[in-house]
Amino acid sequence: MQLDLSSLTFLVVEDSAYMRTILRTMLQGFGARRIVEAEDGASGLEAMDRANPDILILDWVMPILDGADMVRMIRTPKNPFAYIPIIMVTGHTERSRIVEARRLGIHELLCKPISAKSLYQRIQSVVIAPRDFVKTPTYFGPAPREVRNRQNIWQVQQDVA
Repeated sequence: MQLDLSSLTFLVVEDSAYMRTILRTMLQGFGARRIVEAEDGASGLEAMDRANPDILILDWVMPILDGADMVRMIRTPKNPFAYIPIIMVTGHTERSRIVEARRLGIHELLCKPISAKSLYQRIQSVVIAPRDFVKTPTYFGPAPREVRNRQNIWQVQQDVA
């Protein structure tokens, strides 16, 4: 299935100019026309207000404000972008990072080196199969994929706590 990404706005927050170019080129290849870039989390937050993105592609490790801190600021119920799909890009693939990404409320994790296919699959996932959001005393973010119905929400609360 080929997605029409021409109407979506992407915000790419990545400190490496080279990596931003790679991501932008891939997105353009997929048909995206509105791509906004920022080089760190602080400028990424400012760009969000200006660009009103539909999808955030975010590097984990950056100076000033890293990706994890940016997600913590976004994933609060009162933030206007609280529900934005977030695809986190990282070169660190330890299990602890994957667990932390889930706890932060990341929709998709993309490990470097990235491929066009893997990026497209993550975008396809957030566009075609958006997940409901869960709010517990310790978590606010997309429900894990295992959750199929509202009866399982209690288990989600236990899993992410």
